[in-house]
Amino acid sequence: QVQLVESGGGLVQAGDSLRLSCAASGRTFTAYAMGWFRQAPGKERVSVAAITLSGAVTYYEDSVKGRFTISRDNAKNTVYLQMNSLKPDDTAVYYCAAGHRITGATLHPNYWGQGTQVTVSS
Repeated sequence: QVQLVESGGGLVQAGDSLRLSCAASGRTFTAYAMGWFRQAPGKERVSVAAITLSGAVTYYEDSVKGRFTISRDNAKNTVYLQMNSLKPDDTAVYYCAAGHRITGATLHPNYWGQGTQVTVSS
């Protein structure tokens, strides 16, 4: 079992930055690829970014490429999502996830965090 706890969400203005963190506990953090997903009101949950076990390879959804950066610190059992140049369309609940496979740039989650709200005002 892996427990994931997100933090760092909030209300910001368009153009601002936020950094989300996801702290993992339980089983070995380095055994899992990690990812961030988001779910806007009335929409399906979609992948935003993913990162391999070592952090050597990262993947991004097209709308966030060049603005968001996923990273992980395996010594701290934490994965981050740096979000720059935020837009109102980025408003969503952001979820951290852990899994064993990434296909088509999307993590296949085995575990989810509880989510953190990001609201971007225009």
